[in-house]
Amino acid sequence: MNFELQSTLRQFIYATLKRAFDIIFSFVALTLFCVPGIIIAVAIRLSERRPVLFFQERIGKDRKPFYIVKFRTMIDGQPTRIGKVLRATGIDEWPQFINVLSGEMSIVGPRALTKADIMRLGWDHPYYDSRWSVKPGITGLAQLYGGQHKKASWFWDSQYLTSQNLFIDTCAIVLSFLMNIFGKRRVRRILFQRNHLR
Repeated sequence: MNFELQSTLRQFIYATLKRAFDIIFSFVALTLFCVPGIIIAVAIRLSERRPVLFFQERIGKDRKPFYIVKFRTMIDGQPTRIGKVLRATGIDEWPQFINVLSGEMSIVGPRALTKADIMRLGWDHPYYDSRWSVKPGITGLAQLYGGQHKKASWFWDSQYLTSQNLFIDTCAIVLSFLMNIFGKRRVRRILFQRNHLR
């Protein structure tokens, strides 16, 4: 078996296992988060008198647009009281498991960006096309690092694209879960040993 065939076979196996894992993990996560999710939804509704969920167009695999779903955390561009807590822990992203089940996202992958984000970063150039060769993720290496300068984000996205495997996916999920519990800032400071990380 030649190298190209081996590489194609490995990619196929990884993609199949990754999709199966995405589906199973999303069902489990939505089941486990059902009760706390309802509590959060009621709190948002009673506190803000606004729709609980927030939908926004993002660019997915092969640059196809889709609508991401999250808990509403902002009003008129400002984080709400509940929103600050949800954003600090990443809990606002729990509803994205629905996007994963529908096949628009994966649990681990590059951040799902808006068209405005892509233009602002200058990533509409063909040089960055590889970034859209995979599904965007709820979490990923760039998301764990904290969305710093675009060069850092591109570095982490590139690292994931060239070395993605189930071990890296599992590590990203575990670290994201720790962020849900202890907060993004604390985990990032421990992980990267840099005090300025947000």
